[in-house]
Amino acid sequence: MHFLDQAKIFIRSGAGGAGAVAFRREKYVEYGGPDGGDGGKGGDIILEAVAGLNTLIDFRYTQHFKAKRGGGGSGKNRTGAGADDLVIKLPVGTQVLDDDRETVLADLTEAGQRIVFLKGGDGGRGNASYKSSTNRAPRQHGPGWPGEEMYVWLRLKLLADAGLVGLPNAGKSTFINALANTKAKVGDYPFTTLRPQLGVVRHRNREFVLADIPGLIAGAAEGAGVGDRFLGHIERCRVLIHLIDINGTDPAEALEIIEEELAAYGGGLEDKPRLIALNKIDLVDAELVKGFTKELKAAGAGRVFPISGATGKGMAKLLDAVIEHLPAATVTERPEGQREEVDEDAAWSPL
Repeated sequence: MHFLDQAKIFIRSGAGGAGAVAFRREKYVEYGGPDGGDGGKGGDIILEAVAGLNTLIDFRYTQHFKAKRGGGGSGKNRTGAGADDLVIKLPVGTQVLDDDRETVLADLTEAGQRIVFLKGGDGGRGNASYKSSTNRAPRQHGPGWPGEEMYVWLRLKLLADAGLVGLPNAGKSTFINALANTKAKVGDYPFTTLRPQLGVVRHRNREFVLADIPGLIAGAAEGAGVGDRFLGHIERCRVLIHLIDINGTDPAEALEIIEEELAAYGGGLEDKPRLIALNKIDLVDAELVKGFTKELKAAGAGRVFPISGATGKGMAKLLDAVIEHLPAATVTERPEGQREEVDEDAAWSPL
């Protein structure tokens, strides 16, 4: 399935049905007169967040959504049928923006959340409602109120507990593949990740959602590389994991580049807790790991975790730190008194 996180659509609620002009003329009925019924209400446009969707690709091919018009009134004071509402199903985390792409009109953050976004027009009045002491046989009627219409932008922001950031080739895809049941593309060239990836990580009877986004480079805020458009997918994360390749760009420089791009983007990313993971330590000696760890701390890094996404070394301590930033919630309960033992030197498994 292709990933799409932005789409522009046109929506229009249904117009109200027209009121009827009718008169009662029945044999042996003493009193006649106007009996035209009112028109029915037009359909609403309803937005609903549903679980199981993580892309807006459907809106690339279907871009116009129009609810039906209400039914017209008829004689014998019969009101027209109301039109069915049009429900547009969206992934959880979708924002609806005005045509200016800046004003947020709706934010769907929970599965099952429903919003009546555009209301259908009310039905027009039938001629029976115009009857008065001075107008005994009215022939006027209401045509029905028009519906509402507008162009809106849909912007998907994936919901995750923790987000991965870093320069290209920092090992983010290998990292998320090792922890979760994902199949992110891994290659020895930059920008192997071209779209965000989500994975569920289980650790110490806990689970959380981890998001991986394409790598950032210097100038991403100005559009360099793949730009910073995917940073919106980690705006809702509680903690960020910054992966730094110990064999790549100077770690302190890599730290500075990403920090500058997060600050330039804004959205509160610069204020989120960060865990610095010095990756690929299996390829260097221990002295170099210690030296770069000290260098990162001197450059302003808070907590530095030397890890290897390929072998799993140091991953348990990093995941422990991630869990510290998440709300208390367990997946399974261990028997009372039983404690999980972690051996860093033993074969490591995320499950």
